[in-house]
Amino acid sequence: MRVLGLDIGDKYIGVAISDELGMFAQPLMRIERTSNKDAYAEIEKLINEYELCDVVVGLPINMNNTLGPQSEKVRKFAEKIKNKFKVNLIYIDERMTSISAQRVLIEGSVRRENRKKYIDKIAASYILQTYLDSK
Repeated sequence: MRVLGLDIGDKYIGVAISDELGMFAQPLMRIERTSNKDAYAEIEKLINEYELCDVVVGLPINMNNTLGPQSEKVRKFAEKIKNKFKVNLIYIDERMTSISAQRVLIEGSVRRENRKKYIDKIAASYILQTYLDSK
């Protein structure tokens, strides 16, 4: 069974999907959050297309283990996904995922101006892979 991974930001949502066995995560796409309505519609398409039951969401936790204002924004958005589409929601600590994603892009010699296109979906794949490895 496939699992969806999301890195929810203010401007973009990074999306990753697992393989059918639920072992490996791969970056899928980046959704631009021009409006929440459009973002929810894109997520709904993915949930229906891949027949998803589980959605893993990266939760931004501060380095001192507290939840800040961004965490509340992410939770609010994610809870609507859960309620609208009747999926299971799993939160994963997303600390350092964007930094790790950026490091991979730099090591892969991706030009600076192109990194923004990939960083969110790679971070989402790290979030999802963390969950898959913990199962």
